[in-house]
Amino acid sequence: MKRATYLLPWLMLASPAQAQTDLERGFAGALRGCEEWVLNPASWAEGPGRFVATVGLGDQMGLVDSADEVNLPPKELRVANHFWRINSSIGAGYMLVVSSQLPMCHITGGGNTDLQPDIERVLASDDFRSRWNETGSWSDNGLVSTNYTNAEEPSFSIVISRADAAGGRLDRVQLLATAMFDMDD
Repeated sequence: MKRATYLLPWLMLASPAQAQTDLERGFAGALRGCEEWVLNPASWAEGPGRFVATVGLGDQMGLVDSADEVNLPPKELRVANHFWRINSSIGAGYMLVVSSQLPMCHITGGGNTDLQPDIERVLASDDFRSRWNETGSWSDNGLVSTNYTNAEEPSFSIVISRADAAGGRLDRVQLLATAMFDMDD
């Protein structure tokens, strides 16, 4: 019994809980922002303060006037868009594009750092899995795309596409996610 008592503190030191990296925090915040914008318009209808507070990224996230073409949603979703830049490291981060007229959001990620491991950790987290249910997945040309429906509102779904393995090219968008609320359901 004494041996077990001495081993317990050692085991606790050997396996500390991992804190989220800034890249994980940025992606998790972009996902929270997407959900909040579409599912709770009251959080931004009278200004961005409450919305930004709910996302929880502080000054890591900021509203910008525009986004590069590569960060824009499909053409049919380019209506009354607002652009939120999420800086997660010196050379990498995410862009959250939302609309004040359409129930949608669009997230892109890229930069000089391989985002794939951080994206996968967020998608595998208990927090994400408690809010989203996976409904299908497919691979094509080095990318894996997964469709999820929101656990709270099944008419709200998102497709998240990212590299299928770590160590991919850094000269292209590494994350592409588009979420929409299906008004026909």
